[in-house]
Amino acid sequence: MKIFFVFILAVTFLSCSSVSYKSDFDKSTDFSKYKKYTWFAGEQPDDDLSKNPLVKKSIHKSVDKVLKQKGFSPVEEDDADFVVIIHGGTKERMQIYNTGGIGWYDPWWGASGGKTDVSYSEEGTLIIDIVDAEKKELSWRGMATAAAKNQSIAEDMQKYFDEVVEKTLKDFPPDI
Repeated sequence: MKIFFVFILAVTFLSCSSVSYKSDFDKSTDFSKYKKYTWFAGEQPDDDLSKNPLVKKSIHKSVDKVLKQKGFSPVEEDDADFVVIIHGGTKERMQIYNTGGIGWYDPWWGASGGKTDVSYSEEGTLIIDIVDAEKKELSWRGMATAAAKNQSIAEDMQKYFDEVVEKTLKDFPPDI
């Protein structure tokens, strides 16, 4: 079952037609002091990304690329201004479609003619957290959410992850 969810997470980020992006931040944080970062070294056992190290490694590479383009430098933990944590999850979504209306009327069975369809799909979310290294508090969060489609994993997985991560980190650091 765990392998299924990890596969769905990978397919979600590779084959989605529409990705929604959100970000939020602590308004009291002085983001101008952020120059150097490190990666969270702890375990995240319930995280879907941690269950698939290849996908996590690809997203890690994308985050590094974007942060370096923005002028941030990776350093050892003791020298960092902020810590980067990536995690993700999947959940099942149910959609109900009601079509038609009242058609003919049967005196024995009543009105009929409408139809209700129910479909299920998987939705995946990638979360990128920026934690202030000094205060040990969350200072910024970016999220990308997309619905999965039943397609095979694309050849250009890394390119797609680069695009998703770039858009997720678009507002980091925030303009205050």
